[in-house]
Amino acid sequence: MKKPSKAGFQARLASVKASFRTRSFRVGGYSVFAVLIVAAIAVAANVLAGALPGGWTQYDLTATQLFTLSDQTTRLVQDLDTGVEIYWVVQSGGEDDTLGTLLDRYDGLSDQLTVTKVDPDVSPTFVQQYVGDGTLTNNSLIVVCGERSTYVSYNDIYVQSADMYSYSYTTDFDGEGAITSAIDYVVTEDLPQLYVLEGHGEAELPSTFADQIEKDNIETNTLSLLTVDAIPEEADCILIYAPSSDISTEERDMLADYVSGGGKLLVMAGPVEDGILENLYSLLSGYGVEAHEGIVVEADREHYAFQAPYVLLPDMASHDITDSLIEENYFPILPISLGLTVTGEGSGGTVTELLTTSDAAFSKAAGYDLSTYEKEEGDIDGPFAVAVSVEDDGGGQMVWFTSSVFLEDVYNAYSSGSNGDLAMNALSDLIGEREAMAIRSKSLNYNYLTISASTSALLQTVMIGVCPLLFLGVGIAVILRRRRNQNEPC
Repeated sequence: MKKPSKAGFQARLASVKASFRTRSFRVGGYSVFAVLIVAAIAVAANVLAGALPGGWTQYDLTATQLFTLSDQTTRLVQDLDTGVEIYWVVQSGGEDDTLGTLLDRYDGLSDQLTVTKVDPDVSPTFVQQYVGDGTLTNNSLIVVCGERSTYVSYNDIYVQSADMYSYSYTTDFDGEGAITSAIDYVVTEDLPQLYVLEGHGEAELPSTFADQIEKDNIETNTLSLLTVDAIPEEADCILIYAPSSDISTEERDMLADYVSGGGKLLVMAGPVEDGILENLYSLLSGYGVEAHEGIVVEADREHYAFQAPYVLLPDMASHDITDSLIEENYFPILPISLGLTVTGEGSGGTVTELLTTSDAAFSKAAGYDLSTYEKEEGDIDGPFAVAVSVEDDGGGQMVWFTSSVFLEDVYNAYSSGSNGDLAMNALSDLIGEREAMAIRSKSLNYNYLTISASTSALLQTVMIGVCPLLFLGVGIAVILRRRRNQNEPC
């Protein structure tokens, strides 16, 4: 083999050096450098995204916004001034993905809140100190703040609700409601005190309403005005629910003094078979509100439900108690109601009509003995208020619903929970300086897209085969065009 000459080697070296100075090399070098920069940025972005909370990098595309936290939750968590620990008690491999995604959202709201996964098989002693010997369900939660703690069972996260229109039960996800209520409980030292009046044949609180009160972390007590000299000072609110007999004059005076002195009163009292609860309703008369004996009947078809003119669909006025329902297009129903007329002749307070009938409504003087829904002689013309809020000049407040049965579970279900929400909004408004924690559960009903096997195969071929090849072809064409342009003489 002939040994290359020194001159030839130098010529080749010069040629290589010259190639580094060509336009094609510079363009190619810039391209390689740009690719490296883009790759570095992509790697850094992925590393950063992995370190960020799930709520910052994940979008909630579920139909019912399962993972979108409400304003109540956001404010509560972001305003935390002390540390809160949420222990997710779950066996390895048995995690509920829906619950896990929701916990990620909580974890990203505040540095004061931490979510920690605990395997009960690995740390049985840790779990027992909070749960004891009680039954522990997988995917349950323990929420701790200082010395206060509470246990949230997995069975309280997924709840069944009745659909009165399809006569079936649906499973709802109440993760946010359960978790936020638990956080609110452990960070609140002095829970609101609700006193429920007894001694007048009051009905038992409906289970759904009682559960909502408990969920809102309000403690309930019973109160008999006949056995006490004064209303307890720690009473944040007094509830009078569905009495069947009237209060005494002495009880009436105690309640009036309580309200005028800044107390809060929530009344749910409708018509009774004996007519009207005169002493009880006289609490309203001093503010210019007149109660009419009888049962309100609607003549406007748009203002009653189920072909029953006594099952009212009242109009809602804007108020702190009703605004959330109006915004979400939820409407309460009030069956068997007593009619109120705000005369404006009272003094000592301000009256706001919350729920009102149509102008075509009238009150059947016969009450429970009515035999027709037609207007008769002696019936009283409307319109009426069937719920009012009274603000006493002394700082007290009353919220009054003129139906004793609207919170019963069947009517609450027919209203899609609106009746219970309305009552809870009223209670929260009366207690004051407190955000309602009774957050609505979210439906798990999904709408699925059903396609045939042939359509599925076609979509797979297009997405896996055709689309990648198409992008590859476009890329090759772009590269070839750029090279051709680079080789053209300037």
